[in-house]
Amino acid sequence: MLGRMDARYGRWDGTQDPLGERVDVGDVLEQLSSDLLHGTGGRSALRRLIQQGVAGRPGLEDLRRRVQRLRQDLLDDLDLDEPMRWVSEELDRVVELERAELAGRSDAASSFAMAELELLPADAAGRLRALEAYLRDLAGAVDAITEEDVASLTRMLADLNEMLAARARGDDVDFDGFMAKHSRLFPERPATLDELLEVLARRAMAMQRLLQAMTPSQRAQLADLSRQVLDDLDLQFQLSQLQGNLAGVLPDLDLSGEPTEGGEGPLSSLVDAMERVGELEALEEALGGEYAGATLEDIDDDALRRNLGVDAVRDLRGLRQIEQELERAGVLQRAGGELVLTPRGARLLGERALTALLERVRRQPSTRTAGADPEPTGQSRPWRFGDVEPLAVTRTVSNAVMRRAAGGGTGPMRLLPDDLEVVEQEVRPRTATALLLDLSFSMPMQGHYVPAKRMALALHALIEGKHRQDSLYLVGFSDYARQLQPADLAAAGFERVYGTNMQHAFLLARRLLANDPRPVKQVIMVTDGEPTAHLVGSEAVFNWPPVPETLEATLREAMRLARSGIALNIFLLEDAPGLVAFAERLAALTGGTVFQMSAEEVGRTVVSGYMD
Repeated sequence: MLGRMDARYGRWDGTQDPLGERVDVGDVLEQLSSDLLHGTGGRSALRRLIQQGVAGRPGLEDLRRRVQRLRQDLLDDLDLDEPMRWVSEELDRVVELERAELAGRSDAASSFAMAELELLPADAAGRLRALEAYLRDLAGAVDAITEEDVASLTRMLADLNEMLAARARGDDVDFDGFMAKHSRLFPERPATLDELLEVLARRAMAMQRLLQAMTPSQRAQLADLSRQVLDDLDLQFQLSQLQGNLAGVLPDLDLSGEPTEGGEGPLSSLVDAMERVGELEALEEALGGEYAGATLEDIDDDALRRNLGVDAVRDLRGLRQIEQELERAGVLQRAGGELVLTPRGARLLGERALTALLERVRRQPSTRTAGADPEPTGQSRPWRFGDVEPLAVTRTVSNAVMRRAAGGGTGPMRLLPDDLEVVEQEVRPRTATALLLDLSFSMPMQGHYVPAKRMALALHALIEGKHRQDSLYLVGFSDYARQLQPADLAAAGFERVYGTNMQHAFLLARRLLANDPRPVKQVIMVTDGEPTAHLVGSEAVFNWPPVPETLEATLREAMRLARSGIALNIFLLEDAPGLVAFAERLAALTGGTVFQMSAEEVGRTVVSGYMD
């Protein structure tokens, strides 16, 4: 029975790839390889790769720098002095309007308000703070409004609408009767309807100035206060009627409580710019990911699109796909909160390393050895009289075609002896190899860790892919030796222990190879230091500088290998006198071979030597 498959659909916004994201898992893994082999850990290695970018795609660090430059350019373009001068002028106008409103009053509250105006700070910032206090006071006043106050205001608006309608019809208006009923709402004491309309105009202008001097958050706060007052259907109806009646009398009068068209002023532009700066700062922080629990999902796609465009969002989505693609391909998997290399990932990493090494290896002619099965090398060579190898048909026909084309010939194509090529084969006995890798603390400290591990993976890929009749045992050693799997070479961390226990490594290699049926057996050891530890019973004993007991125990175990018919190849990555002297003595006692080279050369040397 088929399970249900959930799918979600959305409008194409220009960032999605209709053919799906294309991530070359091999390229990504190869870019991760140095960090993985150094023991960084899959999650940290992936995070670093995503920061730096992968496969030609910009990384988070590139996007973060672009956001940072955009934010700095925006700050550089801001002229903070001009908006603050505008704020100061607008606040002066608000204060003067308020002072004019209070000048004709004689009550104690008005006198106190006038005194507050005289004590306002001279600077714009101080006045803005005072404006915030004013809003708080206004909020308190709104809380104190009762249902009777709303009803009184509604009646006043109804009477005013009736009076304006009568005037529009040419009828007499009872202005004195209106003021007798509603004078407490007009402390300015207008004497005529025209003066009343002038009072309303001044109040509307004061409100406009106040709104223009406010920030968007302050306007929102005042709008909330207005909604609390106007949450009455009768009151809303009368206000609507008043706006209609005043439209012809005072066309410039605005009772909507909103800033006029184009009246935002420099402060609003400044606020908008600062809001964008804030958005860019948040985006920069998310792209940096330098806080606990940071993930790629924290990055706001919409903010990224607004500031950097559609291509940046597409790059981000591509980066989000990388981890998912690595897991889907089976090269990394989650284990205990970490991303670890799988056997398949180790094989792919080894194949990549092998390919890189083979590009630098000069192939030697194939050899013939009696008593072993021939094995194709994947190449062809010109036919020689007496060859019994299979004919390389494609190369043979290609040679004939190219020869005829070069000679300008026509007619039937004929094969000549010089056209013939045969499948190159090499005949070699089956081989068992124990690869001993020094994993002591000096290897990563000297920069040998990653090249040595990369060589091990390449050799494993070579044997698994081309010489499957052979066998390879990986042995890592520091204070102790133990058998490894290829994926173990990418384990997080490295061993902060003291000791290079070659004796234990030789012992383990001898046991592994003794049980292998292959006729040819060899040990390849890669190290950067002389032996400083050996086993006493089941415990490792460390000494620096090396003591005679350690050197003798190591040499005895190496000689056991030689007596078992196991060839010994020692690759030295350093040229310290003590190490060289020990290696020469080891070679003399066992008939082994010692090579001195850099870590970068060891991969090519081991792989080419194995193939030859």
